[in-house]
Amino acid sequence: MTDTKTNTGDVDDFIAEADTGARAPKGRFNRNVLWAVPLIWSLFQLWIASPIPYEIGFGVVNNAQARSIHLAFAVFLAFTAFPTFKSSPRHTIPIHDWIVALVGAFCAGYLYLFWDGLADRSGAPNQMDIAAAVVGIALLMEAARRSLGLPLMAVAAVFLAYVFFGSYSWLPDVIQWRGASVERAMSHMWLTTEGVFGVALGVSSGFVFLFVLFGALLNQAGAGNYFLSLAFATLGHLRGGPAKAAVIASAATGLISGSSIANVVTTGTFTIPLMKKVGFSPSKAGAVEVSSSINGVLTPPVMGAVAFLMTEYVGISYVEVVKSAIVPAAISYVALVYIVHLEALKMGMKGTSRMNPVIFILSAVFIICIGIIIAGGTLYIAGLAVGAAESLLGAAATYVIIALFLAGYVLAVWYAAKGPDLELSVESMQNLPPTREIFKSGIYYLLPILLLMYLLMVERKSPGFSAFWSASFMLLTLLTQKPLKAFFRGEGQIKARIVEGFWEVTEGLIAGARNMIGLACAMAVAGIIVGSVTLTGVGQVMAEFVEFLSGGNLMLMLVFVALISIILGMGLPTTANYIVVSSLMASVVVELGAQNGLIVPLIAVHMFVFYFGIMADVTPPVGLASFAAAAISGGDPLRTGFQAFFYSIRTALLPFLFIFNTDLLLLDVTLLQAIMVFVVALIAMLVFASGTMGWFLVRSRLWESVVLVVVALTLFRPGFWLDQIQDPFVQMPPAEIFALAEEAPPDGELRVGLEGMTLDGDFVSSTFLLPLGDVGADGFTRLSQTAGLDLVERDGQIVVDLLAFGGTAEQMGIDFDWIVTTIEVEAERMPKEIFFIPALLVLGLIALIQRRRMPNRDEEALA
Repeated sequence: MTDTKTNTGDVDDFIAEADTGARAPKGRFNRNVLWAVPLIWSLFQLWIASPIPYEIGFGVVNNAQARSIHLAFAVFLAFTAFPTFKSSPRHTIPIHDWIVALVGAFCAGYLYLFWDGLADRSGAPNQMDIAAAVVGIALLMEAARRSLGLPLMAVAAVFLAYVFFGSYSWLPDVIQWRGASVERAMSHMWLTTEGVFGVALGVSSGFVFLFVLFGALLNQAGAGNYFLSLAFATLGHLRGGPAKAAVIASAATGLISGSSIANVVTTGTFTIPLMKKVGFSPSKAGAVEVSSSINGVLTPPVMGAVAFLMTEYVGISYVEVVKSAIVPAAISYVALVYIVHLEALKMGMKGTSRMNPVIFILSAVFIICIGIIIAGGTLYIAGLAVGAAESLLGAAATYVIIALFLAGYVLAVWYAAKGPDLELSVESMQNLPPTREIFKSGIYYLLPILLLMYLLMVERKSPGFSAFWSASFMLLTLLTQKPLKAFFRGEGQIKARIVEGFWEVTEGLIAGARNMIGLACAMAVAGIIVGSVTLTGVGQVMAEFVEFLSGGNLMLMLVFVALISIILGMGLPTTANYIVVSSLMASVVVELGAQNGLIVPLIAVHMFVFYFGIMADVTPPVGLASFAAAAISGGDPLRTGFQAFFYSIRTALLPFLFIFNTDLLLLDVTLLQAIMVFVVALIAMLVFASGTMGWFLVRSRLWESVVLVVVALTLFRPGFWLDQIQDPFVQMPPAEIFALAEEAPPDGELRVGLEGMTLDGDFVSSTFLLPLGDVGADGFTRLSQTAGLDLVERDGQIVVDLLAFGGTAEQMGIDFDWIVTTIEVEAERMPKEIFFIPALLVLGLIALIQRRRMPNRDEEALA
């Protein structure tokens, strides 16, 4: 408890500096501005997401205008809520900050304020347009520096410098370009949707704000405390229980928060002191919390805003992104629980429960699976019920469904009111009521999450629509939960509880907006980087550079991409890191993979980049989450960061597996296959954790650790060994392409090797996966209509004769007069899963050897 008191001030300062703004003005006017502006921002975002403007024909703004207003709020608050430097005054807003805040907001809102004039002179900006763009970009970068630190601003400055000075002769020839005038660059960056006001800021304005607001409201209502208490009541009695509870609590908090730093502070304030109390060192206690919290960013539905960006960049639905993310996130969290268990074993900790570790892991997995099945079944049944109601009641069904849902909410609050409310303190975490009582006390917190998932997964509504109605329900929950509980308990004072609920709604709206300041600035500054890439073509230069360094070797290239992500991650938030690296490197991975005969799905590449991007808040020397944890634990920030990075090695392994085994992302697998993938991948991850931690049943010898790692990699990618024995593809002559295309199944694909010169004079030899569409046509027609290329026989060779403008083949980079070199058809060979048998036998042998070394089996069985 002493540690908590000592460090609370540091933690509050850190979270304010990192997320919400460190200024706390004492003057009434300044204080009211920082109260009212975030509140108005949240109300504006709810307004434009609601159907009301369209119903009444007032207050309608298009996407570009909404982005402009969204950024104006963010820039204004960045200058008023964040001091210029750490030494700058925090209890007042200096006059110069007022000036730059207003100027910055004006420049950011320029697109909205002068929308009609800009549309009339599109492509021919006047002097005022250029001046607003120049000042706006400068102030935006300063706003990002204040709210996010120097690194993101520095990276954007480098890209901007390249835009203007990329033509200078002192640059290497390979990266030179013709350069751009101030007018062209500023118009591209600020006056169009190619730069600052591009896809990233559109996602921030349209989706992310509402999800962050939803999380803030849910936390304001007490859901964070509920999930934390539930985790401690369930796991706190086990060996290393507080650490295991920290992992599960951070996973649950990740459902409602996209910020790893906020996750660390929300749960770490309670978990870290308790971890230290049972024997974890300050650095290890902080590292467990950091590793758990950054993994919260992997957990759907928010995923640190990256999920919504992926839908735009990859061109797939949000449901597909969630499906791809769910298995890696689940096995990563279970593995972290196991790592914590191994740490507790190594330190000789005891628990009050006698449960075998294997039984514990199996029980945890079983509970997770049952939870997923129950949630999925509930959503499925709800979908059937809604469909039946709509068919029976027609238009009136909507009102009936809403009434039933609200009745269910009131019933859940009545059930929760039977027990006392949860207290929030370190002492209360050590004396919690039974799990059943805790679950009952906040069961109604599950309703908004289920509503969100129902709208997204069953109704397939847009993320913005789903988040709006879920956030609206949370506003109702905040306003009514205390009055309803007071009524059901017969406590009276209903009016006072309603007033209390109103102020909680207000505080939740303000917290949501202030949590968005840095994220909105990050999205906008990332737009500068993306705009520089599209304007200069530096992405292709980066691709050629990485290809040169890797010598065309796919594995080396992946390592370089991972290193670039980690280096950028030493200061960029996860979202900005993802935008930058995916813009530069995603096409490189796809292209080099094809050249190595490996067709890499774009979602796998983006998940690869994302997973390394989350290391942004861990990687020393500037891992902000590690500093936040160290502020709570009193440990060394760098030691905490390195320890957290070691715990996160399992997270760094997964991205490489995405590339070579897309089954982990549930791409093109059946339900039975998905279950098998989850089980095998989970076993593999636990074995990998044992190998890297040096402990399985007892402390492992070096050769045992090596064997365990090999077993894990075999389970993760059994196809590697099969490829050494049997070739995965049979090479067919190019002349067979039309016959093979005609025989392919509906919506099938054809692996085709092509080579030739591009318009830029570069020679390309690569493999492409050409879609063929439905059957019912000859091979030539299927290739032409679906893949978008006409092939003809010329001088004994199959040559690309025509390309459909904007077609699939053109988007893949195929050019005229390229020659078909080969057709690859999947070979008939033994199933790759056959290698699971020797891997599991070796695992059993290691278990048998180590079991003989166990000094006291009864004692080791304690969990």
